[in-house]
Amino acid sequence: MSFISDLGNIGGSIVPFVFVLSLVIFFHEFGHFIVGRLCGVKVDAFSLGFGPELAHFTDRRGTRWRLGMLPLGGYVKFHGDANGASMSDAAGLAAMPASERAVTFFTQKVWKRALIVAAGPLANFILAIVIFTGIYYVHGRGVLVPQIQTVVAGSAAAAAGFTPGDTIVSINGTKVESFQDMQRIVQASSGQALGFVVDRHGKDVTLVATPQRREVKTPFGNTWTGVLGIEANTRAANWHIQHYGLIDSMRLASDETWFIVRQTGTYVGGLFTGRESTDQLSGPIRIAEVSGEMARIGFAALLNLAAVLSISIGILNLVPIPLLDGGHLLYYAIEAVRGRALNEKIQQFGFKIGLTLVAGLMILATYNDILRLTHRF
Repeated sequence: MSFISDLGNIGGSIVPFVFVLSLVIFFHEFGHFIVGRLCGVKVDAFSLGFGPELAHFTDRRGTRWRLGMLPLGGYVKFHGDANGASMSDAAGLAAMPASERAVTFFTQKVWKRALIVAAGPLANFILAIVIFTGIYYVHGRGVLVPQIQTVVAGSAAAAAGFTPGDTIVSINGTKVESFQDMQRIVQASSGQALGFVVDRHGKDVTLVATPQRREVKTPFGNTWTGVLGIEANTRAANWHIQHYGLIDSMRLASDETWFIVRQTGTYVGGLFTGRESTDQLSGPIRIAEVSGEMARIGFAALLNLAAVLSISIGILNLVPIPLLDGGHLLYYAIEAVRGRALNEKIQQFGFKIGLTLVAGLMILATYNDILRLTHRF
């Protein structure tokens, strides 16, 4: 019954899932779209979703805005593109009159093409900052005083000399304002020696601790992180809601976005070096499930998930794999150095490899999702 219940929960998560994914994809593609237009490129189509067309309209500049049946992606098709993946149509370009060829994507200078491609991931990061800013400005942030209640025996904290009642003041010279701030630094620093200043009975004490690398459970599955081995004093007097003005909200939002970029980038890099495991990858099934969970908590929690997902998609698209934005940027970097583009056959071959890698990644992530469901059963 548990497996059937899980499937039912996923079914009830479809609407929040579509909302979150559509929001993230729309802003990604809109980044490509708006910078393309600013660079003088004609846009033939803007699609949110793939597959059969559910609805469409054509704007006054001739761009067909379409809604596809499958909300698992989207694309911007510039004039002269062979398809939504921005692969060139050499024969079509050659047959165009000069005035029409001038507004195609592939006749633009390499820096313009690079700017248009980079605008998609950049829009994802901007979306995340905007969402986080709104959440901090409207709701504030729950702050827990970084005071220790328990030190786990045999932990890094115990070895370093932490004691119950210590209040963490700073880590490596960075002021710690909350227990959450401390956790962020520790989680990102497994195996690295950190210098702590703690307030112990009104006196500053300096300690050095090296967080241990442990596997912990997260909403998206298990992940490896740094663990110090302390528990916070969660008495009511140690909790408060901190409200922020617009500027401080933007600063916190930028810090939050950068933290997630670092964490996600470290994980993606770890996949290639073998430090991280692919069983931590989550696919659309798990994202749908988490979307439903966040929607039940509240709209702010759902928006927070959209921000995290937007950052992840932005980083993933910057990986230098042909077919992804990072692969295009790699080609343009080579073109800028060589003074001419790579042979079209080489580019086509690269795109085929990229398609295989991306498809394999999606299959693996979906397999992980199904495996998690069956393990619950």
